[in-house]
Amino acid sequence: MKQRTIHTDVIREAIDRLLYRANFVLPPEVREIFSGMKENEPGEIARMTLSVLEENALIAKEESLPLCQDCGAVIIFLELGQQVCLEGGNINDEIQCAVGDAYKKYYLRKSIVGDPLQRENTGTNTPCFIHTDIVPGNSLAITAYLKGGGSENMSRLQMFRPTASIEEISDFIEHSVIEAGPNPCPPLFLGIGIGGTADTAMLNSKKAVLRDLSSGNPDPYYDELEKSLCHRLNRTMVGPLGMGGRSTVAKVFIKPAPTHIAILPVALNMNCHSLRYAREVL
Repeated sequence: MKQRTIHTDVIREAIDRLLYRANFVLPPEVREIFSGMKENEPGEIARMTLSVLEENALIAKEESLPLCQDCGAVIIFLELGQQVCLEGGNINDEIQCAVGDAYKKYYLRKSIVGDPLQRENTGTNTPCFIHTDIVPGNSLAITAYLKGGGSENMSRLQMFRPTASIEEISDFIEHSVIEAGPNPCPPLFLGIGIGGTADTAMLNSKKAVLRDLSSGNPDPYYDELEKSLCHRLNRTMVGPLGMGGRSTVAKVFIKPAPTHIAILPVALNMNCHSLRYAREVL
């Protein structure tokens, strides 16, 4: 495969486009999921709440308003082809500058503090959080994913013994969703990382929700488990925005990973009803 050169100026321009789309345009597949949930929702308040979420997404797109007042921490996933040669400034520095410029340009709320205890706002919504995978090929795929504080606060990690049953794991997931209640702004797009190490499971729980919404899990075992968990969690009656009803979870995504014989990490990424991400391949 022929080597390609990609200049960091091109990457900066892509980041700008992606952050606009992620902040202002809800993926149409998400709105279709809301419509389907509304048809199957017997509760009047729950149906009304789902209608409000649909209306919110429409207003955001038509009037160029952010989908949520919390414009989130920016998480950038790079899939860098090993045949790509990067030209220009340091890619991490260039991405940070692109994020800062976009949040200023589009008047987006800046929510990042430079130190976790001293809590002084950086004023740029940076640093963003960058994760890079080296993959075959000569292209660069960029995904910009936004995570609000309310839903991120509901993240969970449980280190199970390897003898734990599916029922024990499912109990943990159900208890976590009930305990979270309205805080992560359901209906949830629930990412579950299983296996790896603690840090791998947490990262995979975020990567999980970036899967094509129209597809099931490629592994039949996990596809069935996702459907089972979705059905179980919608029986909790937390409902949209915690108002009660069957529409607690819009979709469940599981991303497994090989792990050590003595451990079984399970991580939960509770993404709110606004699944805000955009992807572009250069």
